Amino acid sequence: MNVRELADKLQLVSATGDGGYENEVTGCYIGDLLSLAMARVKEGTVWITIQTNINIAAVASLGDAACVIIADGFEPDENTSKKAEAEGITIFSTEMSAYEVAKGLAESGI
Repeated sequence: MNVRELADKLQLVSATGDGGYENEVTGCYIGDLLSLAMARVKEGTVWITIQTNINIAAVASLGDAACVIIADGFEPDENTSKKAEAEGITIFSTEMSAYEVAKGLAESGI
């Protein structure tokens, strides 16, 4: 499954451009502590968080994440979105909880 298919299936709202939509999704990490995310987000990982600050773009880029999903209705500010676009990271937001997003990923075979 790629990011575009995932976004359509879960009805995610893009907070960045449509770059990175062809990235393959291979796994998931859920967490808000940036230092742990730096160690656990790997290539192809969907990172689910409630963090919205500019550092999420750097952490996701460092780990080559497939995308970032910000749960619980939180949204990144404009600077975070711009930084993510510059780093080639796709960020989505959703009203769903992290659990609901993870459940949707599991139901999709991730």
